[in-house]
Amino acid sequence: MTLEPATLGGGCFWCLEATFEMLEGVLKVVNGYAGGTVENPSYKAVCTGTTGHVEVVQVTFDAAKLPFPELLEVFFSIHDPTTVNRQGADVGTQYRSIILTHDEIQRKAAQDAIRNMDASGSFPSRVVTQVEPLKKFYPAEDYHQGYYRKNPGEGYCQMVISPKVAKMRRAWAGKLRT
Repeated sequence: MTLEPATLGGGCFWCLEATFEMLEGVLKVVNGYAGGTVENPSYKAVCTGTTGHVEVVQVTFDAAKLPFPELLEVFFSIHDPTTVNRQGADVGTQYRSIILTHDEIQRKAAQDAIRNMDASGSFPSRVVTQVEPLKKFYPAEDYHQGYYRKNPGEGYCQMVISPKVAKMRRAWAGKLRT
């Protein structure tokens, strides 16, 4: 087993968490904040858009089962990497598309993935996902962890997360946990 971390932001962390948890090779997903300047930010502070932080997930995965480039393929398929500071109704810098790399290998893989998607015309617009080294990850408050699993009937979960989960099941059926 080759455990690695990946830190990714692409809109609401609840959506990312719910989809990444479904993947074979993912051992753990933690919702949190990264990319900003405020130490130990709270959800309330991050929501103001003034901390510089992004809602992110930190995914611990087995690279032998799920290589980082494949994890990125899933990431790019479950959010819109062509919109600046927006995912659906979630608007602000705290919802920007970002890959916070843990090493040079991840940085190169992320830049290659973006370059390849732009060259292939996978999206109608250019990919605006930022690639930056991770400086510090702050886990979100406990009530944010496992949110979809704990609240599947809640309105946001039904209207926003459930369709992403269904899309994930269709698009990545061969990569899901059994």
